[in-house]
Parts: sequence; structure tokens; C-alpha cells
Amino acid sequence: MRLYIERKPVKVNPDTKRVIARFFFNGEERALEVIRKVLEFSDEKVFSLISPILQEYSKRHRNITKILTRHCKKLKKQFIALGTEIEDLDEYTKLLIGAYFTHEYSIESAAFFNPSIVDDPDQTDLVEGEKRVIISFRAVGEGHISSIVFRRALIDKDNNIQVLPVGNYVDEAEVVKNAIYVKKLFLKKAAYAQIDPSVLEEIESKLDDKFEYTSLSNIIKDSKSLHKENPARLIEYDKILWLSDTYHTITFSKDTDISDRVIFPISEFERKGIEDARFVKFIKDDGKVLYYATYTAFDGSLIIPKLVQTEDFYEFKVIPLYGDGAQNKNLALFPRKIKGKYVMMSRIDGWNNYLMFSDKVNVWENPVLLKQPRYDWELVQIGNCGSPIETEKGWIVITHGVGPMRRYCIGVSLLDLENPSIEIGHLKEPLIIPNNDEREGYVPNVVYSCGSIISNGELIIPYGLSDYSSSFASVNLELLLAKLLENN
Repeated sequence: MRLYIERKPVKVNPDTKRVIARFFFNGEERALEVIRKVLEFSDEKVFSLISPILQEYSKRHRNITKILTRHCKKLKKQFIALGTEIEDLDEYTKLLIGAYFTHEYSIESAAFFNPSIVDDPDQTDLVEGEKRVIISFRAVGEGHISSIVFRRALIDKDNNIQVLPVGNYVDEAEVVKNAIYVKKLFLKKAAYAQIDPSVLEEIESKLDDKFEYTSLSNIIKDSKSLHKENPARLIEYDKILWLSDTYHTITFSKDTDISDRVIFPISEFERKGIEDARFVKFIKDDGKVLYYATYTAFDGSLIIPKLVQTEDFYEFKVIPLYGDGAQNKNLALFPRKIKGKYVMMSRIDGWNNYLMFSDKVNVWENPVLLKQPRYDWELVQIGNCGSPIETEKGWIVITHGVGPMRRYCIGVSLLDLENPSIEIGHLKEPLIIPNNDEREGYVPNVVYSCGSIISNGELIIPYGLSDYSSSFASVNLELLLAKLLENN
């Protein structure tokens, strides 16, 4: 039996017009000089400069005055050094100084790929057979910095896919630091982050078993004052504060469309990007729905797996993942508990697929080898392409395999429903191979997905095309399951 794969005539490309206004700081000395010169301007000159800026950029950003004011307030230390209070400045001067410390960043200028797909929480006003979905993408901009962005799409009864038009603006979230940290878990993650053990011992002795961010900040401040002559140790103290920033809640305004929201790197431990979010619709024991996503935070050298939780895609809680199994990339959470345990797929060695069980959604120990590369098209490494999908026959796991010429292909495995550590079926050949239209891009010869969905009897796979753009493919679910079970 041969499977027929339908490639959808829908392609989602990067859009260079999708920009956010970010804080721009070009060094202490230059910042002081810029502020000093602006403060010397007359009121008339200030207004003549800021007025056309507001007129131009108000068309490109939802609330440019709010952004410029926020960026001006980030310069409090520089204003103090100049003997000036921000509060004493008139509104136009604040806005102009904020403009000198703002730049536009095109979040999709380089690539738009590695999608995952989940049901939209809002399924109202649809006809029979239609489904509204939210698709996350990895957007890459200048400096190869990755962020998470979203699109809304509509799937009709024939599984035609319409990606809805984007809004006019792109908004970053407001960030709220978590109030309470657990010392034991926090220090364990700090050890994984390779922070100097002697510094961790010092901080551990000063922290309560549970502590607030302000307490940690004050302890770090006092410790740094005692070691001013040791630059290397000062950096280690900074790393601890950076790590604390990886715990946060981010919120978006309720007047934003899903396409307006971007989750951009926030902490220093993710300053080089947020990679490959795998969203999943998770059903709790009481039937309540949560959306989780695992993603990889990257600071240029270290990888920290993190977990995002949301109910409505307006507010997101972000925490690191802990444990020996929460290492490397490719973590994907099952959409419900199995026998009272959370279940996660991982690839701790960068080569093989593993499975883990846990009582806590953010603590993962004792990974068990699930599958190794077997076929010629996947000998270099295998991994998952998103959270497993439940069917009557078993858990469908979309996989990727890397073969000759570092070509990425998409495959499929089937795991036992009650004991997913047992593979009960698999495809011997790839389901999707990059064709001539898909192989050219930022990273050639790659097809890759971070999550699929079942709709109207078909498995729909959104996938990235050579790390540049994205498209969709579908396959009949019944025929796929039959093919999988041929090879049990």
C-alpha cells in the first residue's frame, strides 16, 4: 500500500515589514553625550524633531509614544549621572530622548519556519467540518535572533487551509517577574547553566528556601560590592540574575490580534533566540484545557529548555525545565497524562529519541531510550517533530531523520496508547522528503515540523521549508495508521 501525500498550495513567507521598536543602547559614554546634547535643545527644536517622528512611526506601531517613554525611563542611571531627574522633563523631551534610544527590528527578515499547530480556543461561528487553528512559527531576524510569532488559520470541511491576514502592528509583551522562587530548584538549574560553584555556594547560604526576585537582587548587589576588583566573579553574579529572568509572566493587550503578538527573547540566557516552540493542547484530568509549549532558549553557547503555559494566548507563564532529562533540544509534551504521569519525549544525546515520565510538568529525570536511527535516511540523527497525537490505534509521533548530505526528512512512528515506551509501528520510508521546490533556502534540504493536527479524517502537517518559509501537507489518517501497523 502506497501513501498519497497532498502538498497544500499554501506557503507562508517571511515579511520584512513586520517590525518591532526595540531599545537601542550604544554604550555608556555615547549615551551620556546624546542625552546631554538633547537637554541643550530649545523647546522649539525638540518639538520640530519629535513631531514628524511621531507622525511617521505612529503608522508603524500601535502606541509609539508609550514605547518611546518606556525607553526613556530605561536611562534612569544615565540621567542620575548627569544630575537630572526624568520626572522634571517635559513630555516632548522624554519622547525625543526615547527616540534616540530606539530602533526598529524586522523580526521575520531572514526566515519564517518550523511551525506547530493547535486548535484555537475560539471555535465559535463555524460551519460543520470547519476548524479554527493557531499556528506558531519561528521567526528569524537580523543577527539570527529567533522569536515566536503566530498566525490564525481556518481549515474547511475539505481540509483546505486559509491563513488569515495579519494585523497592522507587531507588539512585544509586557513582562512581569515571578514573585517567588524555590531555592533548591533554582540552584540546580544554575548548576546546569555552568555558573561558578563557589558563587552558588555563597548565594545559597544567603537565600531563604523560598525567595523573591528583590531579595535575590539585593543579595547580588551586596556581593558584587565586595568583589569589585574581580571582573570574572562579577559576571558570575550577573549570570544568576539573568537566570532569574528566565522565570516570568508575559502579557499582551486584549486589543491585539494573535498575529500582532511576538514572544521575543527577554532574559540574557535567551538573547540569541527562542527556537522551535512545540505547542500542544493539553487536557487536564478534570477536562480543563491548557496550552503548553516547550522551546529552546539559546544565549550563544548554552541551551536551556523552557516551558510556556497559556489558556488564552494573551498571558503566558514561562519557566525553565529541570532534571537530567531536560537537556538539549527536542522536548515534546504528550497532550494528556498517562496513568497519572506527565509524559515527555526528548533527545538528550542529540542523536536518539527518549521518553520520560514525571509527577511534575517542569521536572524531568530518568530518560529512557525509545528509538535509535535505523534506516539510511535517518542514520545521522532522529528527533520528534512535535507532541504525539492520540488516535484509537496509538500515539502518532511525527519524527525527523537526518541522512546523507544533511538532508532532513519527516517520518512517522506509532506508540502504544497505554505504554508509549513501546513502538507498535513505523514507516520504513520518509513521509515527506524535500522536493526541488522546497530544498532551497537558508539551510538547504530541510523539511521540519514542530507540531501537527488531525482534521476531517486527515493528518495535517505544517512544516518548514529549508529554514526559510513554511507550507502544509496532509495524509489520510486511516491509511497512515494501516501503513504504520504493517511494520509492527
